[in-house]
Amino acid sequence: MPEYRASDPAKAIEKHIRRFFKGHVVTERRWDTGPIYRRVPDFKVWVVAPGPRLNAWKFVSSGCGSATQDHGHGIEFVLSAADGGERNIELMAINAFYHAGPPSQRLDVGHTVPIGEGWTDGSACDHLLVSLPYAYGPDLEICSLGAGNPRGPARSVLPGSRAQRGRWFSSRW
Repeated sequence: MPEYRASDPAKAIEKHIRRFFKGHVVTERRWDTGPIYRRVPDFKVWVVAPGPRLNAWKFVSSGCGSATQDHGHGIEFVLSAADGGERNIELMAINAFYHAGPPSQRLDVGHTVPIGEGWTDGSACDHLLVSLPYAYGPDLEICSLGAGNPRGPARSVLPGSRAQRGRWFSSRW
């Protein structure tokens, strides 16, 4: 697992994403609607176009880990989607805003975030489930800034419905 010696965690995350998704087009996006920058001042989303590693759009947060880090450890999030639309950037902002709220709202594996409406038009998926990034494995999950300055992990966010939420918790996975 590579280490990124960078005094700027956001730059290290960018290098990590570009290395992991080599051969994909990667662009930086911001979400300028709503209060996200009050809680996550350096929030941005790295948008990764379909490519050789995965034929889907990927959205990776940057700034959550710095805003909520505990002893150098912070969490970023990744969402996979069929399209590169703005709605996915908005969902990453919703998730980041929730995560960066009071400490009782810190997200990790098994937690859910209500998103207030369907993930896409006509969808019943009105929650995001936080999961290990199984589709990507540990090479994306951990972004190390070197000894004494660990970062990561990355967590996946998966769309689901309120009805599924109960099954997620009862299945004990």
